Amino acid sequence: MNKSKNILITGASTGIGYDLAKIFVKGGYTVFGSVRSQSDAARLREELGSNFHSLVFDVTNHMTVDEAAEKLKEKVGDEGLGGLINNAGVAIGGPLMDLDIEDFRYQFEVNVLGLIKVTQAFLPLLGARESHGSLPGKILQISSIAGKVGMPFMSPYAGSKHAVEGISQSLRRELQLYGIDVIVIGPGPIKTPIWNKGVGEGADKKFEHSPFYKSLKIFQTKFVAGAVKKAWTSEKAAGIILNIFEKSSPKTRYGIVPQRLRNSILPRLLPDRTLDKFVKKSLKLYK
Repeated sequence: MNKSKNILITGASTGIGYDLAKIFVKGGYTVFGSVRSQSDAARLREELGSNFHSLVFDVTNHMTVDEAAEKLKEKVGDEGLGGLINNAGVAIGGPLMDLDIEDFRYQFEVNVLGLIKVTQAFLPLLGARESHGSLPGKILQISSIAGKVGMPFMSPYAGSKHAVEGISQSLRRELQLYGIDVIVIGPGPIKTPIWNKGVGEGADKKFEHSPFYKSLKIFQTKFVAGAVKKAWTSEKAAGIILNIFEKSSPKTRYGIVPQRLRNSILPRLLPDRTLDKFVKKSLKLYK
């Protein structure tokens, strides 16, 4: 049996998803990328060439996910999928006390329930079925350093990524039945549009009257903007992820973190209360 060279990447229109599609195509794979509009589908087809195929669906619209799975089944037949990269995601930020519950609902609809629905819909093409025509595929879950460390004003995003980490552990152990591996990728700061939308400067207008506003501004300029300036490009992250995908005996989780000591190791090694005090002082979280 051969390994299928067909790969599905969600959220392929921008950021890491786009560069993953680009580098996998360059590596000889046939890439199916989820986009939310026909205009993005046309643009990516032109930019990425004939080995890229768009699937137009929103991960929060479960009916369109099922329809896309049926279309892909007809397209790839017994070859199935060699990999699914669950990359689609959003980042919503702000003080929990001031956020609307709908902000949390949407965050989890995209990052958690969307990921679950896509995984369920495409698992048969990865080998979770009788008489699969190729070797079992792999699932790569794009999590975040926020899946291990929860920073202030990022509770929706951190909560969703913590959920992804736990779900992925359970799923990996279940899918041993079919030989399908599940690998978590936890990027640190990467230069992508996600930071301009949910937690970057300009995303704080609705919190101007919050008691957290001053600290939120410090967080945006000192932590978010500062980290993004020193962040890796999405192209570099995509290259690392391709190498991970092609490993024959991968680890279960990889942190892709620039300035690893500062951004990953220390925050996880320090006692919680010590990190709390550092955050409190840095963000002036006192009256």
